[in-house]
Amino acid sequence: MNLGKLNPKTTAFILIDLQEKFIPAMNKIEDVIQNANILIKASEILKIPLIVTEQYPKGLGNTINFLKIPEDTTKIEKIHFSCFGCKEFSTKLEELKKKGITSLVLFGVEAHVCVLKTALDAIEKEFEVHVVADAVTSRKKHDKRIANQRMMQSGVFFASTEIILFQLIDKAENDEFKAISELIK
Repeated sequence: MNLGKLNPKTTAFILIDLQEKFIPAMNKIEDVIQNANILIKASEILKIPLIVTEQYPKGLGNTINFLKIPEDTTKIEKIHFSCFGCKEFSTKLEELKKKGITSLVLFGVEAHVCVLKTALDAIEKEFEVHVVADAVTSRKKHDKRIANQRMMQSGVFFASTEIILFQLIDKAENDEFKAISELIK
């Protein structure tokens, strides 16, 4: 039985399309941005690969500058709704898979479009998929709710930002725990 346990050595974070033009229309976007920043910082602390995608940035703008993305982060432009429709993304994920990455943690927008399609394609490519429920949104609440149900039907694990963080650390007596706990105070 697959319990959906996360290990920092076998996990990658995927931030999907948190871009300028999407922001004004998204439901509860402030919470998503706050939690995305926590996850981005956690990826640095725990040395977890982070990939950032941008859907058609010429028309939708770049990733919002409210996010504190490290300079060496892989950013990938795409036009397909699924991140896997982009050759550069698929190639990067195959490289990570060869390095032992088996779990993907997805967050961003929109739950019922790019996040959903990426999650389903990732499962098809034999990745274990986790969606961060409080770091994903859509324009309409019901689209997010239905997308979440659809992903669960397909075997996606759902968790909050804090659940993801504490799954990735094992004990309370090290520097990683101290740094992670600072993020959620």
